[in-house]
Amino acid sequence: MLVLASASPRRLELLRSAGIDPRVDPAAIDESPRAGEEPVEYAARLAREKALAVAGRHPDATVLGADTVVVIDRAPLGKPVDEREARTMLHRLAGRKHEVVTAVYWVPPGTATGVALSVLTEVYFRELTEREIEGYLASREWQDKAGGYAIQGHAASFVRAISGSYTNVVGLPLCEVVCELRRAGVIE
Repeated sequence: MLVLASASPRRLELLRSAGIDPRVDPAAIDESPRAGEEPVEYAARLAREKALAVAGRHPDATVLGADTVVVIDRAPLGKPVDEREARTMLHRLAGRKHEVVTAVYWVPPGTATGVALSVLTEVYFRELTEREIEGYLASREWQDKAGGYAIQGHAASFVRAISGSYTNVVGLPLCEVVCELRRAGVIE
């Protein structure tokens, strides 16, 4: 059995699209970044902490945790706390390249150590008008999204190009996760 240590409906939807129907048991951890923590290290730490926090409740299952971070100018953009912060993020991303890093960590049954992977995707936004940004903010789609946007929603029209995994930008690098879980014998 696979347990997803995440409340993300996007991660659950991606796994289900691959024919995997995990049990969902979200982790409650402190997601504050640590001083001097690099964005990739931050995402990896959160993925690990989520998986380990839930693994104790499911000793007979493989528990998968994940975290996605948007990075621009080597600085992470988390989930905006309000519309003002989302606006600032969209202005910062407009007309520029940024990276989306998703770290994944899973703990096999009966162990206290797990397996980690990270995937990076480059995303190129076109220039955005004030009206487009305000319209997007009004949609409320930015809520609970790293970087303040959802590539699978209205913000798809902001993306000029991507280099790498599209599903990684959505929230889970599905190809890599499925291959690793299959290799480990977690799924067939």
